Amino acid sequence: MTTQAQTSLTQNVTALDGGDHVITAAFIGAHPVLALADGCVKIITDGQTKSLAPHTGAPVLLGCVAGDTLLTGGEDGKIIATSADGSLTELADNKGRWVDALVAGPAQSIAWSCGKSVFCRDGKGQIRTWDAPSSVRGLGFLPKGYRLAIAHYNGASLWFPNSEAKPESLDWKGSHLDLTVSPDGRFIVTSMQENTLHGWRLADKKDMRMSGYPSKVRSLSWSHDGQWLATSGAEAAVIWPFKDKDGPMGKPPRECGVRPAKITQVAFHPKSLVLAIGYEDNCILLCRLTDAAELLVRRPVDGAGSITSMAWDGAGKRLIFGTSEGQAGLLTLP
Repeated sequence: MTTQAQTSLTQNVTALDGGDHVITAAFIGAHPVLALADGCVKIITDGQTKSLAPHTGAPVLLGCVAGDTLLTGGEDGKIIATSADGSLTELADNKGRWVDALVAGPAQSIAWSCGKSVFCRDGKGQIRTWDAPSSVRGLGFLPKGYRLAIAHYNGASLWFPNSEAKPESLDWKGSHLDLTVSPDGRFIVTSMQENTLHGWRLADKKDMRMSGYPSKVRSLSWSHDGQWLATSGAEAAVIWPFKDKDGPMGKPPRECGVRPAKITQVAFHPKSLVLAIGYEDNCILLCRLTDAAELLVRRPVDGAGSITSMAWDGAGKRLIFGTSEGQAGLLTLP
């Protein structure tokens, strides 16, 4: 990130052609890409936009990046991989069952859920399934081994798809929604229906409660060094410390980006302690943790909706974003 004394980067933002609610804004390779709720996927190359319909008109429910492809799960129940050249590959067909969660893992593996059913597909195309105790909303691969963490009612489970062993249980009463795994694999954190986070230290299954949010936490992002977890759900980005053995237990979080609007999206820079923060009024700020300096990326625009997705490219030079009303943009750092 630039160290120049600037207060605004708005002049470095290029508008992109969204058109509908942006489900996922991301990069596949060097190419910005938008997955829209109307079923369209748009790939931007040299300022030109290529529009695709991977789900043949069915709405896109969610998306994620897997290497140089964009994975989307549609209302048609299909998992489609879109490459930067516009080629489409169907990876799974759940026969109309809605896809509730989707995540990419190591060695070209992916996982998704439909209701209580969890599916893991390895890089060779072998699919294995497991039925969770209840509907699944959150999935995350652990960084070592072919192991999946699964969030559901009353806790989470750790599943080795290639093993016949029963999945290991992590218990905590309540409805667990999104799930994230720390980059070093030491911690699992879930967001909950009760406007709180819950975590486990995997070495001993020690529980961690992270509370005080005025609304549900739906966006979580780890810093590049794995020492901080940024979260949405308040009028400031709430950032929990995970450097020490006990993680955030007994430690207060940091806060930055305080504004009179709730935060809907957070995205840590891939190489430095800089956090992109998106708000329900479609404002975007960059906040540097080292000195709390803030840079304005996008001013609020009436009628543009909330920020629904943000992502950095691998080099940390560009940030793509989209809103619930179909606006989108690309920040290029000077």
